[in-house]
Amino acid sequence: MEEKGFEAITVKDITVKAKINRGTFYAHYQDKYDLMTKCQEEMMQEMSNIVKQNFPKMIANLKTDSSSLVSFTPAVLIFAYLNENSGFVKAALSPKGDLSFQIKLKEFIWNLLLENSPYPLIKKENLLVPVDYLVSYITSAHLGVIQQWLNGGRKETPEEMAQILSTITMNGPFFAAGLKK
Repeated sequence: MEEKGFEAITVKDITVKAKINRGTFYAHYQDKYDLMTKCQEEMMQEMSNIVKQNFPKMIANLKTDSSSLVSFTPAVLIFAYLNENSGFVKAALSPKGDLSFQIKLKEFIWNLLLENSPYPLIKKENLLVPVDYLVSYITSAHLGVIQQWLNGGRKETPEEMAQILSTITMNGPFFAAGLKK
């Protein structure tokens, strides 16, 4: 994807790079779109599993001590997972990648925050702004931070990224910029 862009890639390109024959490829995937979809679904399932396993502990810790690294465990683990899969994620989120992946990731974050979570982080009755705008802001901001980290060479550790993202999310961008105490 980084070399040619997703649209220009052929099944032959994939099989040559993977050192497999076309028959093997077609035994597992219908075409390159099917391969991309399955890779994306696998990633989102893994991230969902990480969050589901750690979310209750995070919510409990947020109520008692929001500065604890334990509060950020899901974010640390998500960044560690993204770090392990950075080549694919960076390429898929790039302008040459699969543009629908950004939409799928935003929907994934939306579902974790609000829709399908057994422990919804956002409660509609507490909102000061319409839910659609709030969740759109949060999902776009999180995705932007992830892309910046990937494109910047992943210089920060997953722990540092969890802290950065949590500081911005929990306190707001004006606080993170030093404009608000």
